[in-house]
Parts: sequence; structure tokens; C-alpha cells
Amino acid sequence: MGEYCNSRIPTLHQCHADTIDTTVVGYTGHRKRPRNLALVPEGESTPWLSARLEPALAARVGAALAGAEVVGERRAGGETYTRIQTDLTVEILAGTGRHGRLTVVWMR
Repeated sequence: MGEYCNSRIPTLHQCHADTIDTTVVGYTGHRKRPRNLALVPEGESTPWLSARLEPALAARVGAALAGAEVVGERRAGGETYTRIQTDLTVEILAGTGRHGRLTVVWMR
């Protein structure tokens, strides 16, 4: 989980964030290269939108979503996303700072 930041020049992802696994329930943008993911962290029921995906990760996630069944549209964080049925799990950095961003770092 989160650790004390002991670096002289910390990066954004070294301080004030915990790594957790989340279930992907949807995406924004184009299916082949999603802009954001709709995620449900373990123990929660409300979806959250991730921060914008890095281009290489967006391509990998898009390939993994190719066979996912679309089950409609929903809203999270004031934005509409495409709801999908998939078992895809991603690892995120859940920021605890002022913005509390969910940054996707790894696809399982």
C-alpha cells in the first residue's frame, strides 16, 4: 500500500497513492483505444472514471475489450461511458491527494 515518500525528487506516482485492483465495467472514447475506463474498486459498487490512459496502454486495453459485450450506457463523474460485460481487471494508483485520480498502471 502507500508508503512514506523518502525520495529527494519524488515522481507523481511515488507519493500519496495506494495500488489496488479494480474491475473494468466500461470505457469512454473509442473501443479500440479507450480514453478512460469506468472502474469499480473492490468493496465498492459505484463506478469511477480513470484518468486518461497512456496511448500504449489504451491500445492494449482496447485489444482486451474486443470481445466484451456492450450492455448500454451509464454515467460516472459527470461523463457518459459505454457499459460492458467483461472480467478484465486493472491495477490502479488511487491518489489520496486533492484530485484523488485513479491512474491505470497495469492490465491483468
